[in-house]
Amino acid sequence: MEKEKLNPVLVYVLAIVGLLCCCFGGLGFILAGAAYFIAHTQLNKVKDNPEAFDLDSAKAMKTAKIVALVILIINVLYLLWSLYSIQQMGGWDAYMETVQKMVEEMQKAQGQ
Repeated sequence: MEKEKLNPVLVYVLAIVGLLCCCFGGLGFILAGAAYFIAHTQLNKVKDNPEAFDLDSAKAMKTAKIVALVILIINVLYLLWSLYSIQQMGGWDAYMETVQKMVEEMQKAQGQ
């Protein structure tokens, strides 16, 4: 009987795209969290019935789970730092005023 193979490609893709989305205030935690959840679910299936799965693919999925977890932690830390920075500026309204001033200064510098 042929053993079922796990495919960690989806987990890697979601985790890497989540890392790229870290630049948007840490919002990549959504994709990285989904990648971690998928890997965790697949590995639980292997744990329940190890004879039915290929061990090499399970090892690859474990590695993908670790990558997703690291990227998830990076995103959560960056999200917390972003929220803290906005709070230190005086809240969302003060943050948006600062952004608007910066946009106006850039437009003046470009001569528009």
